[in-house]
Amino acid sequence: MSLKSASSADGPTPGSRGGPTDPDGPTGKLANWLAATTLDDVPDPVRDRAKHLLLDGVACALVGAKLPASRIAVEALAALDGAGDSVIIGWGGLTTGPLTAAMLNSGFIQGFELDDYHPFGPLHSNAVVLPALLAAAGHRPETTGARFLLAAVLGYEVGPRVGMALHGADIMIRGWHSGTVFGPPAAAAAAGTLYHLDAVGFEDALGMACTQAGGLMAVQFESMVKRMHHGFAARNGLVAAVLAASGYTGIKRVFEREYGGFLTVFGQGQLPDPSRIAGTLDEIWETERIAVKPYAACGGLHAAMDAALQLRGELQLSPEDIEKIAGIRIDLARGMYEKCGWTPSRPLEPIGAQMNAAYAVAVALVDGAGLFDQFTRERAGREDVWRLIGRTETRHDPVYDEGGLEQQLTTRLRLTLGDGTVHETVVVQPRGVGENRLSNAEIVEKYRALTRRAIDPARSQALEEAVLGLDTLPGIGVLTALLQPPVRSPGA
Repeated sequence: MSLKSASSADGPTPGSRGGPTDPDGPTGKLANWLAATTLDDVPDPVRDRAKHLLLDGVACALVGAKLPASRIAVEALAALDGAGDSVIIGWGGLTTGPLTAAMLNSGFIQGFELDDYHPFGPLHSNAVVLPALLAAAGHRPETTGARFLLAAVLGYEVGPRVGMALHGADIMIRGWHSGTVFGPPAAAAAAGTLYHLDAVGFEDALGMACTQAGGLMAVQFESMVKRMHHGFAARNGLVAAVLAASGYTGIKRVFEREYGGFLTVFGQGQLPDPSRIAGTLDEIWETERIAVKPYAACGGLHAAMDAALQLRGELQLSPEDIEKIAGIRIDLARGMYEKCGWTPSRPLEPIGAQMNAAYAVAVALVDGAGLFDQFTRERAGREDVWRLIGRTETRHDPVYDEGGLEQQLTTRLRLTLGDGTVHETVVVQPRGVGENRLSNAEIVEKYRALTRRAIDPARSQALEEAVLGLDTLPGIGVLTALLQPPVRSPGA
């Protein structure tokens, strides 16, 4: 299969069709910015952060490649699609077509809920950006590491802005999965950069990506397809970029159209804010606000887990104290309450455990941790956490809805101990977010800890050097060659 470039002599180019339909509208401004931005325009700290974000995405993919859900997806889709020329991370010589590879590699990154998230325009950026780029780069042999890095940054910048225009977590109140709504335009922006789209091409790609947006939040309870949702977004954004590169016309002014436009449809009754899409370009770099997870759970639960670990430490709770806790109350903003405040029941699958406030707080209190081992099927079935879950009340506190996007993760945790004393704490910005974000050095530590489960030390070091030196690579073949060999299953 051969995909044409935007500059191919045997097909129309976006540049032959003039400029964006409305250069002053949010779609036109964003399209112009995407076409004009070079890696030299990206501040050095943003570039460096982007490389560390990519490193985190690689670690998550390696750990997730051989999980049970990943195995089923690989076997099913590889049989459907057949052999191709796109790498499936961690599966040795097995290859497939680029669209299937984008879905599968995304599913690996999302495989154990350890991947990044944007706290204000919630989506898992690496799960849409990195798989789309790997699939596109396989058909763009001239792609340098620097171009790949620029494409990642532009993808990181688009997704959260689209999300914030729809008020972030608000969309989940109505049952949409935010990442699969916000993700396709991010993947299109990233992949479109490898195809050297001009502003018209980006407008078309964004329009075609946005018309493929969607996804139901009911995936979070027990289904495996939660792991694939961002893969649908990665695939759809890649399709949009390839079509635009070939001269295929997309929806014009997709963000601002009054009838059937992206913000109109997904923001019905919610007064979306179009200024969020292009209003802060070159002023605020959303890449730097993407959170790297310290816990293997939904980002909306990290404040609750921080609070549980904080009280556990401050009160020096012994196992006996924790077993005798008489009551737990968790107060959340509406978006997080709708997503994570549901009452769990047994058996609880790992995916459900990672999306449930009562379980996350209980296991953090009992284990004093919130990583891989706390969200396995075996751990989720044990009595110690279920005793605490039975004493837990999760509530929506409207006060936390009033603080805007930057306050939507705010969580209050109240513990009533066995002696009747009551202790509580409030966390606004959990570890990983804002001033509490993980440093680049801490991201490297996380990468090394995760990859120990999946690959040998020499390969881990070589991958680390390749990703952190991405902007110096003449091509990305060295990266894909290191991603392809088999990985070990970490167990789950």
